[in-house]
Amino acid sequence: MKPDGALQTFIDDVESVLSTTDDEHEITQRVAERLSALLAGGYRLPPEVTQPSDEHHVNYPLHIAPDNGWSLAAVVWNAGQRTPVHGHETWGVAGIYSGSEHEFRYAKPTAAEPGRPLTPAGEHVWERGQVTVCCTTDDDVHAVAAVGDTPTVGIHVYGADIGTIERRSYDPATGAVRWFVSGWNTPAADSGHPQPSSDR
Repeated sequence: MKPDGALQTFIDDVESVLSTTDDEHEITQRVAERLSALLAGGYRLPPEVTQPSDEHHVNYPLHIAPDNGWSLAAVVWNAGQRTPVHGHETWGVAGIYSGSEHEFRYAKPTAAEPGRPLTPAGEHVWERGQVTVCCTTDDDVHAVAAVGDTPTVGIHVYGADIGTIERRSYDPATGAVRWFVSGWNTPAADSGHPQPSSDR
């Protein structure tokens, strides 16, 4: 997807932030401010990257940095869909483009705590236009669900190519970990149905 003017400006702004600091807490704060402004300015995603799947949530790449140092995604959940409990292995900022997202956070286990149930760390419902720092490398375990009767669409910024890195999925009752690669989905403008990634 070729970014339009508003999205290209946002991409350039993120690049500028990343060129001036490697502190992920500063990065996420500054990226969150810019994502809030993008959403408040009425930016419209192309319709093909807002299409849900009946099978699972989908990740559409909006921009992947040439060095894979960060990525921008449209993430879409159909009404009622929920992710497993998972981590990100990087920093991330998420803004709600449309719909509502119910987030369930968990304390990130330490290396000394293998095989223990996860500790809930709160939950929150995020609405259209709101932006949250969804993860830093020391705080990145959550699950999210689309709430309401319509799909939920988010614009997410991550400090890596989120579709290709190995990440953890957790069983919250036991703490058991499974590694996975989420992959990317390709919009299908003709059929209206997203194409699956190669590794789901």
